[in-house]
Amino acid sequence: MRLSPYLHFNGQCEAAFKFYERCLGGKITCLATYEGSPMADQAPPEWRRKIMHATLLLGGAELMGCDPPPGCYEPPKGFSVTLNPDNLADAERLFNALAENGKVSLPLQKTFWSAGFGMLVDQFGIPWMINCGQT
Repeated sequence: MRLSPYLHFNGQCEAAFKFYERCLGGKITCLATYEGSPMADQAPPEWRRKIMHATLLLGGAELMGCDPPPGCYEPPKGFSVTLNPDNLADAERLFNALAENGKVSLPLQKTFWSAGFGMLVDQFGIPWMINCGQT
């Protein structure tokens, strides 16, 4: 069994996944739009080029997402996507990249459990935690 976070966006899924591909060093393997799919007729014309399903491979993990149909989007709440880099340099790089045009709620800092822990909400409204083990 694998656990794969599935993120919802309000029309910015493609931009978000291209941003994550750049920041996280993953590879987008799917950016399927409503247009050309069996759901094309169910999407309003202005929504047909929005993302029905996206997949980003990150090592052995997958991050997935979509732009739900208009009226179905709800802002994220009650969770964070957590990254656990192996070293502090990677933690700093990831934190700073994801924080671009976002909002830092806890700057990356040493804690009693971590060489670097920080929290932010990225420019697409997704909450992230970066947690680098003791080094």
